[in-house]
Amino acid sequence: MENKTARLTVLIDPNKKKAFEQLCARQDLTPSQVVRQLIREYLARHDVDWAPSKPRARS
Repeated sequence: MENKTARLTVLIDPNKKKAFEQLCARQDLTPSQVVRQLIREYLARHDVDWAPSKPRARS
């Protein structure tokens, strides 16, 4: 499982955002899940190696 600690801000058309959120909801996915998958696929398509961050130690 990936460590979800970084934030990415994307500016898009409000109507496109609404359509995206509705599609995600119909597929029982969150927009964040879909964006993370899209990023993984984009990195793989361009042969970019990456490794998930190590989980933070709990105190």
